[in-house]
Amino acid sequence: MIAWVPVAVPALVGLITLMLGETRGRARNAVNLLGAIGSSAVVVSLVRSAYAGDTFTSRIPMLPGLTFGVSTDLLGLLFSAVATVLWGVTLVYAIGYMDHARDRARFFGFFAWCISAANGVALAEDPISLFIFYEVLSLTTYPLVVHNGTPEALAAGRKYLFYALGGGAALLVGVAWLASIAGPTPFTPGGALGAVAGRNNELRAIFALMVAGFGVKAALMPLHGWLPGAMVAPAPVSSLLHAVAVVKAGVFGIIRLVNELYGPELATSLGVATPLALLAAATILISSVIALRQDDLKRRLAYSTIAQLSYITLGTALCSPLAAAGAVAHLAHHAVMKITMFFTAGSVYETLHVKKVSQMPGVARRMPLTMISFAVAAFALAGIPPLAGFASKWLLAAGAAEDGSVWAVLVYVTSGALAIGYMVPVLTSALRPGKHAPAAGPESDPRMLWPIVAVAVLTVVFGLTAGLPGSPTHWAITAIAPSFGGWTP
Repeated sequence: MIAWVPVAVPALVGLITLMLGETRGRARNAVNLLGAIGSSAVVVSLVRSAYAGDTFTSRIPMLPGLTFGVSTDLLGLLFSAVATVLWGVTLVYAIGYMDHARDRARFFGFFAWCISAANGVALAEDPISLFIFYEVLSLTTYPLVVHNGTPEALAAGRKYLFYALGGGAALLVGVAWLASIAGPTPFTPGGALGAVAGRNNELRAIFALMVAGFGVKAALMPLHGWLPGAMVAPAPVSSLLHAVAVVKAGVFGIIRLVNELYGPELATSLGVATPLALLAAATILISSVIALRQDDLKRRLAYSTIAQLSYITLGTALCSPLAAAGAVAHLAHHAVMKITMFFTAGSVYETLHVKKVSQMPGVARRMPLTMISFAVAAFALAGIPPLAGFASKWLLAAGAAEDGSVWAVLVYVTSGALAIGYMVPVLTSALRPGKHAPAAGPESDPRMLWPIVAVAVLTVVFGLTAGLPGSPTHWAITAIAPSFGGWTP
């Protein structure tokens, strides 16, 4: 039953949080922080076991021939570790950010349930289990998107729910159709559909349906429309949506679909990988160009997220082992880079009421540590060595070149240049003289400041340690190798 712990603990924390209510703030915060620390310790223990070759699987019977199960493989544990560890960091930030907000018990309760669902997506043993957790994630995120209760927030929530449930319907049809022709299909490195490999047209249609389902949360164009609008939510929710759980669930589903359900060989022979790669490439370039024109900082970051997610999708769709490893590494690296940026945007707004790039002159003098942390994340996102983004993007580009997909290398290089184009103006604007004088005391609430610094430090550490065992890069290579017949770089 230990495999259920990363799912069960946040679920229990969410329930206790709602029961504690609004008046018992200290107890609520303690329960959440202890839950995050305990869950992280369990995930670390499971990772050590998985590296040693011990994988735990647990199933709950639902119907004859149908189970609801989780399994602690290295690939799933990478996503689970990202969600669980960053849950703790985000909690500290959110406690400061939401200090004077209303309905905090509801906020933290649903936040914990989102982490529970994200861990379920990460560890799901098969497509049916993944679908169940995927839909729970959609439903538990909705109250967070509409948390402020403004007309703008409610409209964004309706849009999010429309996209999420539409994508869920497509995914349900695909999963049910697959189950009807293939029976139980646990995720298997290299593919699990050998017995039905001859049913090509059906498999192509199922692949398209499942990509549509996962593509909503992965923000593949034109399924991305909900994401920029969801930026009306509080900054911790934006961080959850863009860095920790929701969008990562989409790209993680695509990784499972290509590498462990269809398998790279079958996906290539069916001709479904190339259209997915082209769609991802188009999403990267179009969203990067749109990001250049956004004055609202969170919307600029939102379109950046859309582009960076499709880095992962494109790397997966190339069906090259190096690119696939780069895609999985980028899932972790993008999390720490982007959460740094959204933490910064929230802190700048809460401290100075600045939310547009054009309003940022003087911010660097007023909030130097915050903007240094943002600069680290911005340069990492652009792929500047030796930061985290460089390591994963190097693998992505190297994998594309190794596969002979020169066009994909050009997409990655062009997108990197565009990332500099939409990130540098934020920094130059903040560095200009402005009305914000240096602070006499702390530059912002320490509960917001130090989580920003911590995740920026992780961005540096992940880059510097990329070649070492246990780093996200090495972890990704180890996790993806079985899908390519035990390949080693």
